[in-house]
Amino acid sequence: MADRLNGYRILILETREEAQFSKLLAEQGADVVQCPMFTIHDAPDPAPVEAWIHRAIDQPFDDLVLMTGEGLRRIMKLARTRGLDQALVAALAKSRKFTRGPKPGKALREISLDAQQTTEKPTTEGVIEMLGRLDLKGRRVGLQLYPDKDHSILTGALAAQGADVDTVLPYAYDSKAADGNIVAAIDDMAEGRIDSIALTNLGQVRRLVETAKAHGSEAKLRAGLERTLIASVGPAVSGELAAHGLRTDIAPAEDHYFMRPLISAIAVALEEKKPKVPVK
Repeated sequence: MADRLNGYRILILETREEAQFSKLLAEQGADVVQCPMFTIHDAPDPAPVEAWIHRAIDQPFDDLVLMTGEGLRRIMKLARTRGLDQALVAALAKSRKFTRGPKPGKALREISLDAQQTTEKPTTEGVIEMLGRLDLKGRRVGLQLYPDKDHSILTGALAAQGADVDTVLPYAYDSKAADGNIVAAIDDMAEGRIDSIALTNLGQVRRLVETAKAHGSEAKLRAGLERTLIASVGPAVSGELAAHGLRTDIAPAEDHYFMRPLISAIAVALEEKKPKVPVK
């Protein structure tokens, strides 16, 4: 139903897909408060990524594990600049492909490929559980990683299964970008000017907390979140919130970890907990 968020102010922490998220929220009548929080860049040194692409082409991986859609898109971007994109797609078509949640699967479909299996939960633990059911002994596994995460548990689990793991980290976060925007967003929540904050990836949670600590605003952040409904797109984000002692107020129905179901859940929760004041 259109305009179901009319009169509500929703804070989103902008990363790679939030332009679409903002549009969907605005279509429902929300006053969207956008907070650019960090920038994603290609890997500062493309040589290791290019070398990984060549290894994938020269000897296709038995298995490919994609942790993020952004990662595959960055890999393909570099492959195109080197004239290797068609050869890479042909090579990846020969691999069994596994994804952490639906977003990498979407990126695969953009190059006309499909995942053989997707995690039930879009978390590292979900990937370990999914791959733990397979016999990986002696298999070459291409593993795309993402920044600001210790992946040693995952790589260790695969190695323990006998896999030959070949990792690639195709992008980086600019962790210094937009600190002022984040501090201003914290002030808005603390002063009650935000009805709900909508979080769509765990990096947003980390960035929010780290910036608050760096600027002496951690107490203000926690006070602001006490009076603001916290919406999480799925288990990975909710787990990160819990790791920082923060709650999840709103989440989409199980197995519907997408933007539209999240918006629907936000609308329902806001109407229940912060009903609109009738216009007289």
